[in-house]
Amino acid sequence: MSEAAEGATAGFLVWRLSMKWRVAVDRAVAPLGLTHAQYALLASLYGMGRTGERPSQRRLADHTGLEPLYVSKLARALEAAGLLARTRDPGDPRAMQLTLTEQGCDVTRRAITVVQGLLDQMLEPLGGQHGPHARRLTHDLVTLLDAPLDPHTENEKEQS
Repeated sequence: MSEAAEGATAGFLVWRLSMKWRVAVDRAVAPLGLTHAQYALLASLYGMGRTGERPSQRRLADHTGLEPLYVSKLARALEAAGLLARTRDPGDPRAMQLTLTEQGCDVTRRAITVVQGLLDQMLEPLGGQHGPHARRLTHDLVTLLDAPLDPHTENEKEQS
């Protein structure tokens, strides 16, 4: 166990792992002209597009956990780079639908390959991506992501 992990809380370890992952992905996708946040947006859009979905910026924000305003900013930058197209949603003229361009699909596929290699490295100590330990970790992470977390509730308890 690393020195930083001794006596650490689960919250601290989740934070450290998320920071380690973000930095590693940033470095890995930088040669493709991407940041971690741009990669998260493009890879999510790629996956959604494979099922035929043309998500709105709001839907993509909900899916990635990024703030809608940040998704809008990222989408504009990625559109300017020629990687995605933003079009008005015919069902809601206030909403913008996002789709990858041909260039965006190419860059995203290459980035996904690079990031999957990182994931292989990270999960190797657990027996690899497809091993039982990694599957259990994935299940546990989904459980944690699905758990309600409302800081307003805790703040109200302290003030009572």
